[in-house]
Amino acid sequence: MGRTRLLATLRQRLHEHRLVTVTGIGGVGKSRTALRIAHMVRGQFKDGVWFADLARLQDQGMVRHTITSALGIADQSPRTADETLVEWLGDREILLIIDTCEHLVDACAALFEDLLTHAPGLTILATSRQSLNARGEHTVTIPPLAVPGDAPGENVFANEAVQLFAARASAVMPSFVLDEHNIGPVSELCRRLDGIPLAIELAAVRMRALSVEQILTLLADRFSLLAGASRTALPRHQTLRAAIGWSHELCEPSERLLWARLSVFAGDFELDAARYVCAGDSLPAESIMDLVSSLVEKSILLSEGTPSGHRYRLIDTLRQYGEEWLEKLGEIEPVRERHRDYYLQLAKRSEDAWSGARQVYWYVRMRHEHDNIRVALDYCLRTPGQVGAGLELLSSLWFLWVACGLAREGRLYLEKTLELASQPSSERCKALWVLSYINSAQGNISGAIEAAEQCSSDAVRVGDSGAVILATKMLGTAAWLQGDLQKASALLGVAIEFHKSGRELNPGLLPSIVELSMVLLMQNDPTEAEVLLRDCIAVCTQRGEVWLRSYAIYALASAFHGLGRAEEAMAHAREALRLKRYFHDVLGISLAVELIARLTLDEGRPALASQLMGGGQQNWRAFGMPQLGSPFFNIEHDQAVKECKRLLGEAPFEEAFAMGRRMNLEELIELALGDQGPEDPFPHL
Repeated sequence: MGRTRLLATLRQRLHEHRLVTVTGIGGVGKSRTALRIAHMVRGQFKDGVWFADLARLQDQGMVRHTITSALGIADQSPRTADETLVEWLGDREILLIIDTCEHLVDACAALFEDLLTHAPGLTILATSRQSLNARGEHTVTIPPLAVPGDAPGENVFANEAVQLFAARASAVMPSFVLDEHNIGPVSELCRRLDGIPLAIELAAVRMRALSVEQILTLLADRFSLLAGASRTALPRHQTLRAAIGWSHELCEPSERLLWARLSVFAGDFELDAARYVCAGDSLPAESIMDLVSSLVEKSILLSEGTPSGHRYRLIDTLRQYGEEWLEKLGEIEPVRERHRDYYLQLAKRSEDAWSGARQVYWYVRMRHEHDNIRVALDYCLRTPGQVGAGLELLSSLWFLWVACGLAREGRLYLEKTLELASQPSSERCKALWVLSYINSAQGNISGAIEAAEQCSSDAVRVGDSGAVILATKMLGTAAWLQGDLQKASALLGVAIEFHKSGRELNPGLLPSIVELSMVLLMQNDPTEAEVLLRDCIAVCTQRGEVWLRSYAIYALASAFHGLGRAEEAMAHAREALRLKRYFHDVLGISLAVELIARLTLDEGRPALASQLMGGGQQNWRAFGMPQLGSPFFNIEHDQAVKECKRLLGEAPFEEAFAMGRRMNLEELIELALGDQGPEDPFPHL
């Protein structure tokens, strides 16, 4: 009954207040309660419920960016995270759950106040061990579960703490039944554990090997030692630590050591990562799998299946306990270094495999590893002598920043790391051309040129000919976007000649071919562009490459448009968009939608074209500079807008355009593909 009443109270507070913070001690169920209430109220927020976890975030300056990423915003824009977040929220009606704020109180309070001021449809539900002291905040404290004896005359079998123990005990030992023989010791155990859910669950797991009476005796002995000679009850946070410590003591020494070493992981991790990072002194690699399974059985680790494989996670309270032990063991730095080494090697493997048949797998895989990559990068940035490894890690993941919607994060990390590594080196050269690539994707052409020129200069000094060519390619990209077609043609041609052997498909050969074909289209030579693109698509198809192939198909659609082959143009534009759905590549999606809008206009459907352009512009603004800041793309867009206004009239155009602006990215894709609703949403116009 207690939790039912709590949920009702929390639901009412969310109806009355726009910022509600759920507070309480560790292990009391704050996150679980927030997720339960989110499920209950999701129908009240027409634009959905969103979740962001800040548990492993240490940099207060990254709070806004982390929330932006959790909202699914492809962070392409060169604007600040504040501008992007506020514009995306706009007048959307959403519930935003921000989990684990206690270590970032000031940053969270300032951000929440700002967002609530500028986004009238936003409601925030935060969890924290303490109040945020933010303006307009209303706190709801999550108490421990009611224990037997709290309510006079209650049915002890129906007590919520007893029910939790019984549920967890029967899960690990199906023969367990709550009856008149064990209700007494179970009730006493729940009282001893102060009704703290995590403590009760850890105790219940021990039913595999111990009776309720044995668990109670062992806990009583431990608590009496902690309390000393006094008869005073332990404070609840000490009760939880005592329960965790007791569970820790009952683990085998090798299990305790693994628990400590696993605390370096952020979010979830795979078994291979645990083997690499945690094996070593006193912990053979071949033992890791069995030990992980044992910790799962003891409810220390959670496990779940994902599209990229089975993964494991430490509950945050247990991770903190393990981290304390790791520090006591004097192992925290070497284990963190092995953690960094594992993700650096993984990043290099993903880069090597990016242009092959498992490209989509590596996209999904590295997005899963996002939190651990951040931890590895933070280690490189704060540890003397590790900045070179940080540059390697960042630049190996160029595709994650450029192709997968994380441009701003990549740029922020690269700029910070390059400041620390001021001396020319091959690692710095690579980081510079990656930074140039990101800046081009964001429409920051001057920044792209500056980074590419610095890369070229440094590469000459250190004798890195490959970096010189890639810097040349990036300067060609910038020239293309600026509309300097002669310069772009020359620079991209050099890159193509150098990479013809195919060793550097991405981002050397294939992007250069696609961009050169776009230069040819701008020079009114679609026939030559078609020849180049068909060769490019053939190479991509042979290698199983998808990401760049989608750009080549988009460019081929543009060539068909220029050749007057409208049906082929639309088919290819939609095929490019379908392929883009495999990645969170908003840049490519926006380009494809814009082309589909122009083709739709040519078909005599200006209202639908207007809606598509409205949706396209909204996503361009949220994710990057509209039309990449390119004069060519801007002229085409402006001409299409002018034609739609001529055919529809100013007011109907604005109505259709505004309807598109209200669509999210997935709705826009479905509309562009013709997968949703009538072909023309404005049959009356």
